[in-house]
Amino acid sequence: MRHFKFLLVGVFFGIVLVKSEAVSWYRIYEMFRFQSFHMYGIIGTAIACGILFLQVSKKRLIKSTLGADIFVPKKDNGFIRYVVGGIIFGLGWALLGACPGPMYILLGTGVYSMFIVIISALIGTFIYGILKSKLPD
Repeated sequence: MRHFKFLLVGVFFGIVLVKSEAVSWYRIYEMFRFQSFHMYGIIGTAIACGILFLQVSKKRLIKSTLGADIFVPKKDNGFIRYVVGGIIFGLGWALLGACPGPMYILLGTGVYSMFIVIISALIGTFIYGILKSKLPD
């Protein structure tokens, strides 16, 4: 029951994404064709909230659920890995019409083909974990 509040926040977030049409394949299609600002506004708002949260947490004003300070580790240097990873992520998003968060929301709304996508994403993550040490920096 201690984690029930997180379930409620997740359900609320899912409802907001469905009602704002952020999980709509057509909205994602419009975004990748530069026909609509809708998704860019949602993504921009998420980035702004993320920046705000990180800055507030760096000042130690926000603690984790266990009361510990939130620590954000520095990223490893490397340009190619982020470009290649971003391209792969973007291609998957464009082809499937969903990034990782909305995949679960779409499954919850009855798009059962997302189950295959979720399983494939988990397999891909597992394969990445195996190959990570062999990939270029």
